[in-house]
Amino acid sequence: MTALSNQSVTTTDKSTLPATLAETAEQQQYLTFSLGEEMFAIGILAIREIIEYGHLTEVPMTPPFIRGVINLRGAVVPVVDLLVRFGRTSNATTKRTCIVIIETEANGQHHQMGIVVDAVSEVLEIPPADIEPPPEFGARIRIDFISGMGKINGKFVVMLDVNKVLSIEEVAVVAAMNKTESILQ
Repeated sequence: MTALSNQSVTTTDKSTLPATLAETAEQQQYLTFSLGEEMFAIGILAIREIIEYGHLTEVPMTPPFIRGVINLRGAVVPVVDLLVRFGRTSNATTKRTCIVIIETEANGQHHQMGIVVDAVSEVLEIPPADIEPPPEFGARIRIDFISGMGKINGKFVVMLDVNKVLSIEEVAVVAAMNKTESILQ
């Protein structure tokens, strides 16, 4: 990946933007990837590495969107199927399927999680002027998962807020609900 330059944003007054748009304004390089027919982007500052899709160890009683865990240099890293997280059906694994290791922050602590993507496209620079706020309605995923809509060659790419998509607290709540359901059955 290319190194991120320390460019200052002079055309945008960050005090008038919501927090996620202000963070987006500071960051200009994004990893784009596909899930089904749609393109998504995540700021490269959150990305640690991209690895080949390999053997996952399934963990009982986890939410359906948790595919399992991998051993990443001795660390146990949960792997999330983004399509299932977005309420859709998982795609079949292909040669281009890979796991993007992302670092999220919750309660001042950093956590690594993997996300399964159909294919990684490229690292693109998206200037703040080409980023629109998330739509108010009509999105095929939860609005709070979207940090903005980036314009690339006349098309939109959905820019994800990884701290919301991979929220440790929400994953824990869903896992607790699944455990309760299995006890009741």
